[in-house]
Amino acid sequence: MAQKKNTAASASKPSPATKSAAARKARKRTLGILRDDPWLEPYAEAIVGRHEDAKRREKELTGGHRGGLDQFANAHNYFGLHRTADGGWVFREWAPHATAISLIGDFNGWKAGVPEYTLHPVGNGNWEVTMPFEAMHHGQLYKMYVSWDGGSGERIPAYATRVVQDENTHLFSAQIWDPAEPYNWKVNNFEPDTRPLLIYECHIGMAQDKEGVGTYNEFRDNILPRIAADGYNAIQIMAIQEHPYYGSFGYHVSNFYAPSSRFGTPYELKSLIDRAHELGLACILDIVHSHAVKNEAEGLARLDGSYDQYFNTGARREHPAWDSLLFNYGRTEVLHFLLSNCKYWIEEFRFDGLRFDGVTSMLYYNHGLGQDFNGYADYYNGNQDTDAITYLTLANKLVHSISKNAITIAEEMSGMPGLALPVKDGGIGFDYRMAMGIPDYWIKLLKEKKDEDWHPTSIFWELTNRRADEKTISYSESHDQALVGDKTIIFRLIDDKMYWHMMMDDNDMTVARGIALHKMIRLVTLATINGGYLNFMGNEWGHPEWIDFPREGNGWSYKYARRQWNLVDNPNLKYHLLNNFDNAMVELVGDVYNFQALPIRKLWEKDDDQILAFMRGDLCFVFNFSPDKSYDGYGILAPAGCYRAVLDTDRPVFGGFGNVDDSVRHFTTPDPLYAPAGVEWLRLYLPARTAIVLRRT
Repeated sequence: MAQKKNTAASASKPSPATKSAAARKARKRTLGILRDDPWLEPYAEAIVGRHEDAKRREKELTGGHRGGLDQFANAHNYFGLHRTADGGWVFREWAPHATAISLIGDFNGWKAGVPEYTLHPVGNGNWEVTMPFEAMHHGQLYKMYVSWDGGSGERIPAYATRVVQDENTHLFSAQIWDPAEPYNWKVNNFEPDTRPLLIYECHIGMAQDKEGVGTYNEFRDNILPRIAADGYNAIQIMAIQEHPYYGSFGYHVSNFYAPSSRFGTPYELKSLIDRAHELGLACILDIVHSHAVKNEAEGLARLDGSYDQYFNTGARREHPAWDSLLFNYGRTEVLHFLLSNCKYWIEEFRFDGLRFDGVTSMLYYNHGLGQDFNGYADYYNGNQDTDAITYLTLANKLVHSISKNAITIAEEMSGMPGLALPVKDGGIGFDYRMAMGIPDYWIKLLKEKKDEDWHPTSIFWELTNRRADEKTISYSESHDQALVGDKTIIFRLIDDKMYWHMMMDDNDMTVARGIALHKMIRLVTLATINGGYLNFMGNEWGHPEWIDFPREGNGWSYKYARRQWNLVDNPNLKYHLLNNFDNAMVELVGDVYNFQALPIRKLWEKDDDQILAFMRGDLCFVFNFSPDKSYDGYGILAPAGCYRAVLDTDRPVFGGFGNVDDSVRHFTTPDPLYAPAGVEWLRLYLPARTAIVLRRT
């Protein structure tokens, strides 16, 4: 249809629609994501739209006040149980569907309806009760008794900061946490040194040798020193938010503001984080805002008797694969709850960052299930949950406004563009995204390819195939690959021979192969990072077997829900050799400031020889993946200079055979053919299944 020409009046005074279109075009020109990636131009409206959605929602939530999201995200300071200025108590809960609420607990014989503990409505679905100082005290247990049209029941407050389980009845209750003195922090204004970010993923309960649940104090005293000595500069702690079923690995959360009491008290968690900071370790919380446990007695499900207080309704209420409930991110009170939760963990416990679990599930109405993401059109096809995207954008903006050094990481597998770009550039605001395709690639390679069919071109492409403008966390395996039903890399390589052939004087060739490839896989994964690197505790030294939490199917055993540090501490076993290598590898990369930002310069890749070589800064990484071909004087085109080995996987102290003489200096030799390119021949002895790192001088 032909457009009408503008009249003089309309030309001098654009219509609102014209001004809006002009504004959108201007924003398209200013958003970095669209400037830097012209292939996104067909989807510019969707990208600008989600950016504007977040800005509009932020304005609605904050009213344009100077305090912004930081001021908005204070629900935890209003709701829940608090001391009043005169030393008494005030308790508040948002429960719009409730008809009556009273507190029950040790202080009133668990009787509902006691006037002193009965809440009254104060508007907007909020309830409140004030009580004198003597009404309750530190350590007492309590719950709410909530009535609604058609029913009633006991509930744990949504903002409870401590929840404990009775050893005999196994029932959960909130506990009053009001110690006489606040925790006295030893380290203030901690600034993590995380360039590059080297993460040690861990779980407090299963971090001990014993067949039982480890504690915050045991982790602080026994495990933190190991991690610091291993050269990592951050820990990512799983399963902190309270969860009723231990075997959920902490991913079915019931009480979002309560650190799990299985491991100890809130003070003891603070002591753990304080000690980590003393050791120079940043602390990242594995936060779960993608779903919640369905339990009504312990969690948010039907807190006030309704089905839609915190969660979606109808078919969107339950996650089809996780047997859990899905938040309604479009509801203001839900955003109030979740954004305040982010702030609470950072300010109250001084976590240095948040790793958001299940982000893919949040981004799409179908949760990414059964969908392939093969092109940009797959990200902008109407399947995107705009409310969830808005929440994640606001959460990132909030976290970075609270702390300039805060770290945010997205566990996301679809590859949505802009996820790890700043909000100002049109991104969702994460600092990093998990490179979830890398462990999948290693598993597929180990399962489906013979050693002689490993192609360096494929390995290099998989490890470096990412958006240039977004930082990732690379890893060869995490806790996911260690769970029962799956296998760790070392177990795929060695399998049951680990039980019989890990003695120092045993020369089993399957074990030798496994140790060699275990080191090479980790080194090439770390060497190609563009953001950070992650390792799950114990996997660095080849922890045997799998993780299997106590459950009915295994007789509620803790045998596999622990880490057997005695194995790596035993000098008669080969595990410590793998640990030696991991220490050396992490130290080498960690000592190069901003290693992750150095350009990767590919020098050589030859599939029929199975050789890969690349440089980062003055470090040259050379890999011979061949299982049976060693090369003497193998030529690689590299920048001119003198090269000396600073690390090689074949050293005896790393479980190798000592075939590389690291004292030899390697001088490049010129070739007129390649002189214009500024490279010369670097000739090396490359044993089979060996990687060498050389420094150019």
